[in-house]
Amino acid sequence: MLGTIDGFRYGAVTPVAAYLMACLGGALGLRCVVRSLHNRQSWKAGWLALGATSIGSGIWTMHFIAMIGFQVEETRIGYDVGLTLLSLAVAIVVVGIGVFAVGYRGASVGTLSTAGIVTGLGVAAMHYLGMSALKLNADIEYRTSTVVLSVLIAIVAATAALWAAVSIRGFLPSLGASLVMGVAVSGMHYTAMAAVSVHLHGAGGSWSGDSPNSLLLPMLLGPAVFLLLAGVVVMFDPLLVMGEGDWDRSFARGPVTPDAGGGRPAGRPGTLFDAPERNGSPPAAPGGRRARKRDTRTNPTASTPYGPPRRPGEW
Repeated sequence: MLGTIDGFRYGAVTPVAAYLMACLGGALGLRCVVRSLHNRQSWKAGWLALGATSIGSGIWTMHFIAMIGFQVEETRIGYDVGLTLLSLAVAIVVVGIGVFAVGYRGASVGTLSTAGIVTGLGVAAMHYLGMSALKLNADIEYRTSTVVLSVLIAIVAATAALWAAVSIRGFLPSLGASLVMGVAVSGMHYTAMAAVSVHLHGAGGSWSGDSPNSLLLPMLLGPAVFLLLAGVVVMFDPLLVMGEGDWDRSFARGPVTPDAGGGRPAGRPGTLFDAPERNGSPPAAPGGRRARKRDTRTNPTASTPYGPPRRPGEW
């Protein structure tokens, strides 16, 4: 006996919320990857790890928010906690493989293709592992052709996301790429759900596992809080906030820039994942003796502590 499936129990609330979480994770992840690639003094591994965790958490959170709206009218649904947490780990690890591959090896055709396939297969594995965590009085079957289509969508989405991570630099382009990523991830999820059919064991029956409501806080609140904290890190990083401004362009060329007076390179704002500067001495205070000497060498008309300014050629 086939069960009656409803994937939109709460109407548009769950798909819209799921889409927004996918976009949030994608946007934070892209900005972190951009930060690691365009600043030589950044701790690349830290920013790449933060980006991979943000994207993976966004994809996983999107999946389970969408699953809140999934129901089978003839039976109740529960979840296996262990498999649910394992699916989160899979999402983060496979996205991390792709992000670190392109972060360290670049966006060559070979690297991008391999990383996109591995990451896409991993995202699909996360989805179907999460589906295997469902506990209900029925057997779940999948239409093979639709499953293959969902896997292809996952591979294309993963490849496009990795390409965007190393190719798109500005804030607004990254925001647009994250919106497209949200569409791709949501499309993969609902395409995979279209392959599902439920064969009931019988009328009524029991199930084991936790209910969706009992899993909502521990399963979704954790990744959501992490995405919030990652957002705080990104918001308070000056290079990411300023985007394509002077800081972004100058630090893309090098870690420091010279000051206007020709002295030591000027310092730059410190962030959580920046490597400390070495072998540096504090610059001379403005107006100090060293600064006045430098000024008189570069500008003969500058005033000196011994008398009025002299004209060129006057001794």
